[in-house]
Amino acid sequence: MTGARITDRQVRRYMDERRQGRGQATAAAKAGFSERTARRIDADPILPSQRPGERTWRTREDPFAGVWAEELVPVLRSAPHIRATTLLEELQRRHPGDYPDSMLRSLQRRVALWRATEGPEQDLIFRQDHPPGHQALSDFTETASLGITIDGAPFDHLLYHFWLAYSGWESVKLVQGGESFTALTEGLQEALWQLGGVPHTHRTDRLSAAYRNLTAEDDEAAGYAAFCRHYGMTPTRNNAGVAHENGSVEASHGHLKAALRDALDLRGSRDFPDIPAYQAFLQDTVARKNARRRKALEVELPELKPLPRHRTTDFSTTTVTVTRSGTISVRKVLYTVPSRLVGCRLKVHLYDDRLLSWLGTTQVLTLTRKHPKGKQRDRVVDYRHLATSLVRKPQAFRRSVFRDELFPRPAFRRAWEVLDERLDDRRACRVYVGLLHLAATGACEAALAEHLDAVLDRGDLPDLEVARTVVAPPQPAAVPLITVAPPDLAGYDSLLRPAPSTADPEPA
Repeated sequence: MTGARITDRQVRRYMDERRQGRGQATAAAKAGFSERTARRIDADPILPSQRPGERTWRTREDPFAGVWAEELVPVLRSAPHIRATTLLEELQRRHPGDYPDSMLRSLQRRVALWRATEGPEQDLIFRQDHPPGHQALSDFTETASLGITIDGAPFDHLLYHFWLAYSGWESVKLVQGGESFTALTEGLQEALWQLGGVPHTHRTDRLSAAYRNLTAEDDEAAGYAAFCRHYGMTPTRNNAGVAHENGSVEASHGHLKAALRDALDLRGSRDFPDIPAYQAFLQDTVARKNARRRKALEVELPELKPLPRHRTTDFSTTTVTVTRSGTISVRKVLYTVPSRLVGCRLKVHLYDDRLLSWLGTTQVLTLTRKHPKGKQRDRVVDYRHLATSLVRKPQAFRRSVFRDELFPRPAFRRAWEVLDERLDDRRACRVYVGLLHLAATGACEAALAEHLDAVLDRGDLPDLEVARTVVAPPQPAAVPLITVAPPDLAGYDSLLRPAPSTADPEPA
């Protein structure tokens, strides 16, 4: 092979072949080198190990002799990780025409040699021995490469990933709102109760959800510390900028997503009808992976600490006041609430996917949480919260800032456009708001949408009374009147008469 050094064994084989009468070309081929090398061995039959040492002189002039010590070494000492490409570009700027691009490979070898002989010490990775039950790790991982869609729409989300260092048992929870305190503690608490025990330490990278310093009112860093104290875990974290210190779970991310991609390929589709269906798919995939780690988990479970008697806080809290418009604002999102709560001061528990609102010690409302993108504000409008008030003020619908959110289905928007075109302003608002109120109070949104589509397809005008008779829930049947006749009390008189005594003698 060109450039490869021959060995003593090859030379001995060549000499043996020659003594057996083989020609120079044949013997060289059997020994594994060229005829040119064979001619050199015939002229000087010395084993490679017996030849003089390696040469120390250059065979050509050093192209960087004039700039290496004076210009390049100072740069390397101040910035040891600078690329050879950048150094060559700088030489070309300082010395136009003297250092063509063809010198890049020579410079790269020269820089690599300098780093190996004179460069700074590098950090080493120390492989760790993980005893059973000692360490668990948590991290978040992106999922863009999976290409998940919900009902045909791209689904932007992360996965919270919990992993036991010894057995490799894992738990996964989808996260819609980014790396937050609630996402971390919800996923971690759920994993611990699925596992049935508590590891001695819990390691993360430098998650802002766990370690950032916030205000005293919403101090999530203190909340995470309290969470770990409740479960008796010691929290640990990476050194700043040293991602490989969380390498166990980082490597497991790749294995998890590879398994998910395979499962999606077997499923034949990356689209799911809703979020619960996707979460069920995740749980099923992880359960199959955990089944292969059953024996290692049986070793680890006895070494885990027992779970506490109850769960602890895994949510953030905030306090809001319901405005006269029937809205609350939570983390840059405006939510509508039932009008009966106007003026109330609510304490809101923020989970990753929902908001629980409390009035004193009574839970009064549950809302689906929405996470705004970037710094822009968003809103969540539920027409059911506004329909009762709108039906008393139907003309407010036309200029309402929430009007576009008051079309729960495309059929409702079509109905409004036809009503607005063919009726006067006041009547159009009354009819549409009536339809909206019917959908809210009758719990018949889907049936009403089908009825409106059918009416509009025929070219007819939606009518509130007709819609009410078609889609309103059936009224319960009238309770029959049951008449119970009073008993004849005379029959009870016979019970009060004493019975004749059988012991008296008969008269003579």
